[in-house]
Amino acid sequence: MHPHKLPIWLQHLVETMGGGGLFLVAFLDSSVLSFPLVTDALVIQLSYVHPNRMPYYAGMASIGSIAGCIWLYLLAKKGGEAFFHRHAGGKAGKIKNWVDQNGFLSIFIPAILPPPLPFKPFVLAEGVFQVPLRTFVLGVLLGRGLRYAIEGVLAVLYGDAALDFLLTHSKAFALWIVGILIVLYIVTHLTFRDAPAKE
Repeated sequence: MHPHKLPIWLQHLVETMGGGGLFLVAFLDSSVLSFPLVTDALVIQLSYVHPNRMPYYAGMASIGSIAGCIWLYLLAKKGGEAFFHRHAGGKAGKIKNWVDQNGFLSIFIPAILPPPLPFKPFVLAEGVFQVPLRTFVLGVLLGRGLRYAIEGVLAVLYGDAALDFLLTHSKAFALWIVGILIVLYIVTHLTFRDAPAKE
């Protein structure tokens, strides 16, 4: 871990508040501000220093992220289409089509994958295009929960090298996750495509 990569005020906040500080950082990162990889780095740092508290830190980061995402989702749902288009840029049309057809996967995949994959445009799209809140929350919960749990385990196993390991292998990790999801998606559709619709 390289502490100088993190803003000093964030380091102080988390050192003072522990899991509470991590919750706040994750909330801000998922809503009004943007701290690329900072929440991930803090989860790894805290889990390495206090390995027995790793599930707690992963949980606080996940809950903070969910809270921030819900706030952004509700703002978008109340009239954030213009805001969404500004953030999505030329990808707005493709994101809209994907969200319309895959409400759960369109937030789960960005939630679990590390940067540079964009995340907030998908959060905004879920609100703008009226994806059910339950589907949205479940996607963020599973995506962020798995992401931070994996990072916590890496921190316990590899210590200081966990963040560098994650950054070095982020593309391979992303491809691996997407590959699994594609297989599950195909299998699910082949299995249930002929199932009768319930009234």
